[in-house]
Amino acid sequence: MVNKIVFFNHKGGVSKTTSTFNIGWKLAELGHKVLLVDADPQCNLTSMFLGEDFDSYYEDSNRGKNNLMDGVRPAFAGTPNPIIALDCPNHKINNNLFLLPGHMNLSEYDPQLTFAINAPVTLTSMQNLPGSFNQLIKNTAEKYEIEYALIDLNPGLSTLNQILFVSSDAFIIPSNPDIFCEMAIKSLSRILPQWINWKNANIQNFASATYPMPDCTPLFIGEIIQRFNIRRRVAAAIYQPLISSIKEIVKDTLVPALSKASMLFPEEKYRAANISDDFCLAEIKEFAALGQRYQRTGIPVFAIPDNELDASGPVKDQLIRNRAEFNDQFSAIANNILSLFN
Repeated sequence: MVNKIVFFNHKGGVSKTTSTFNIGWKLAELGHKVLLVDADPQCNLTSMFLGEDFDSYYEDSNRGKNNLMDGVRPAFAGTPNPIIALDCPNHKINNNLFLLPGHMNLSEYDPQLTFAINAPVTLTSMQNLPGSFNQLIKNTAEKYEIEYALIDLNPGLSTLNQILFVSSDAFIIPSNPDIFCEMAIKSLSRILPQWINWKNANIQNFASATYPMPDCTPLFIGEIIQRFNIRRRVAAAIYQPLISSIKEIVKDTLVPALSKASMLFPEEKYRAANISDDFCLAEIKEFAALGQRYQRTGIPVFAIPDNELDASGPVKDQLIRNRAEFNDQFSAIANNILSLFN
């Protein structure tokens, strides 16, 4: 059975998509079949995965229909056609990595979803909508023997995000050190339990649907703090108080709220996975020069080969050291995940 992990923060610009891609790549590199699911209408994850083939993929009348929006269309159009597994692109370098592409018009489904979950009496025609996304991911995962589905949500509090979140098994909160991220995490400490409370109170309304909502509760894996500059190998002074503050908010505000909603793994699981009590999986600095090469090659910074570094001498040596540091960090996060699900 596939383990579904969502990457979510309703503040944008926190490297949510990059984290999804990099951690998915690392899990696949470690020998696990991974499905990346692009649920953000901006389709940045799809662009990152497909690279130069992005435009041609959607222009192809056959391949282009294999996307998240068209995959659940039978449920939203009310047609008798079943939701079936899609033909997913397989990464040309990492053979264990697959993509369920996004669609820029995916948010058009949000009004129907909102009506479906808020109607006093759920109409038969609406019962299939919330569970349709889980069914598509489940069917596609079975087709490719996927072990982990990593879902990139859009930065907002849409009903689509709510449904994908409550249908997942676990979640990671990417963040960066600024005051708006502090506000966002405090907000999530209220919103995420509310979403789970809604599901617990209403899941039976969808039990008779062709595509019922899964009976699961997403559990908190941890947060990732990233996109900050360093000085003398540590976070620059301006970022250090913000990094500490985010850790405190997670530990003192978010985690207690999640605990009350039964959204945490057992404590011994975190200890076995070497996840600290502030739940910070990693502090990841700016990719800097490696980030430019990452954008050009479509390969994670920790996997860029020497011949793509385009540097020599001390500059190349520094890039290699940075690459090794990022590799260690993303390897640790991947192993955290594997340990929690073991």
